[in-house]
Amino acid sequence: MSRRIHLALHPYGVGGPGQPGLWKDPRVAKNASIDVNYYIQQAQAAEHALFDALFIVDSQFINATYPSHYLNRLEPLTLLSAVATHTRHIGLVGTASSTYNSPFNLARRFASLDHISGGRAGWNVVTSFDTGTSRNFGLDEHLDYATRYGRALEFVQVARGLWDSYEDDAFPADVERNVFLDPGKLHALHHEGEHFKVAGPLNISRSPQGQPVIFQAGVSEEGRDLAARVAEGIYAPGGSLEQAREYFADIKRRTAAYGRDPEHIKIFIHGSPIVAATDEAAARREREIFEEDNDLTANLALLGRSFGAYDFSRHDLDAPFPDLAHLAEKGGRTAAANLIARAKEQNLTLRQVAESANEFRRSPFVGAPETVADGIERWFEAGTFDGINLAFRTNEELALFVDGVVPLLQKRGLYRTEYEADTLRGNLGLPVPANRHTVARDLADKDVRTAGADASAPAQGAVAR
Repeated sequence: MSRRIHLALHPYGVGGPGQPGLWKDPRVAKNASIDVNYYIQQAQAAEHALFDALFIVDSQFINATYPSHYLNRLEPLTLLSAVATHTRHIGLVGTASSTYNSPFNLARRFASLDHISGGRAGWNVVTSFDTGTSRNFGLDEHLDYATRYGRALEFVQVARGLWDSYEDDAFPADVERNVFLDPGKLHALHHEGEHFKVAGPLNISRSPQGQPVIFQAGVSEEGRDLAARVAEGIYAPGGSLEQAREYFADIKRRTAAYGRDPEHIKIFIHGSPIVAATDEAAARREREIFEEDNDLTANLALLGRSFGAYDFSRHDLDAPFPDLAHLAEKGGRTAAANLIARAKEQNLTLRQVAESANEFRRSPFVGAPETVADGIERWFEAGTFDGINLAFRTNEELALFVDGVVPLLQKRGLYRTEYEADTLRGNLGLPVPANRHTVARDLADKDVRTAGADASAPAQGAVAR
């Protein structure tokens, strides 16, 4: 089968980053971000359109300047467990921090979601962008980059070890033999590492997809390296076609360098298509959205997130953009460095940087359905993504994409016409990870058989009688 586009949906409720005016839209319920029915409806619409996954973003620090959706939203795993009972095929990907969680508890929660959904869970591994998060967990300072990413790698390794606590056939539940569990197929982990000490075993069996799918969203060197080592899906930064193509090629190259199949890591770029009956109508809608979100105070706050929730309003707006890279060293270091570099290269003031903040979020996919489908096809064929993580402002705009663009992608053979599987792994084309203990036993049995065959074979030069 030729490559096909994967689609995910990223609901933002009353408005995420760069959407300060969304909550005012009369089509958006003012409680959308805490209304489980909003998410269920979004998931069902996406499932109807054969999307791969529903993706829920999260963070654990706010102040009053944060995006509307961030101020008041549901915890991802609780939310996705509810959505799971109203859907059958769509994957359910939740964000959770490896810096501010413990491996045993989080592994158990994701394994539970995997069972509740019948094998559709995914974990978006983050190391926590907001430096202020530390103060919510009893720490005076956010961990530095090296520590956070080293901890993240070990966290994923521990979680995967815990998810292999039971082999697939550990529960014969044989009434006649009075055997519920085969104890030889339950395995403690006994992990002792730099960051964690976890005995195990986990008290939940493997799901139909073996283990939840690991996603990651790093853009720094450490983030890209972590993704190449452990991720099976990536939420990529996007940018221009050239930037997206560079990122795609870099991640695939790094993945191969770690001895992994590059096809077993699916890269999703962010996309907010604007679809209308004509190109002109879509362009008008794009201008309307820009005006709705053209809020200098909100843009300054958005810039501040990359610098540890720094208050840029204390600076002269018409002075050169301040170099505050040291404030981002433990938080949004890469985003902050890019902002500072661009401001220096173009000699931009703070006001100019803030006013252009939303320019960098503009979608490359704007127009009539045919135009948007053409753009998506061009980017896909250029080697910029395996999938798109889609965000729409309203249910109506989601419907315009589903009804107008999806059929065109299907007609061109670029998108599925039915689900391939009942699990997230199956629909993404990812293999089910073999249980490590089963693999080890099979290898040991093979060695024993080989040794036995060698022992029974006549010695070289001997005459068989």
